[in-house]
Amino acid sequence: MTTSSIVWIVVVVVAAVLLVAAIAWVARKKRTEHRRVQAGDLREKAVEQSHEVGQREALADETAAKARAAQAEAEALAAHSAGLQHQAQARHTEAATSRSELNREFERADKIDPDSPTSDTPGQDTATRETPPATPGDTHGPRPMRRAG
Repeated sequence: MTTSSIVWIVVVVVAAVLLVAAIAWVARKKRTEHRRVQAGDLREKAVEQSHEVGQREALADETAAKARAAQAEAEALAAHSAGLQHQAQARHTEAATSRSELNREFERADKIDPDSPTSDTPGQDTATRETPPATPGDTHGPRPMRRAG
């Protein structure tokens, strides 16, 4: 082999190495650019989804606020209901006391009324006294009905 042949072989090998290096460099550059484009697409999709997720979060926050308001309203209604129940119980107690006092007054009136049958009369029970409804002109409320004995 001559020197010129060796030089040509070295030149061809160097050219082949440079060609392979250039092809690898171009392929790497294309792959990098493709990855940049792909990453950009992923970011765009993420931005779109971020907006949708933000709307979902806002809706969730709004629903939670409505739930808190409904809970507060329910608690307020429960407190009001408890107050009304207490007031009703107090009025029932007061009414029962008034009814008892009223019955004692009727019994006292029966005891001092000479025309009233006494408790010694058989068949007379003051505890089973019937009370008729009040008439429109009656300002004293219902009066007990007397049973014929």
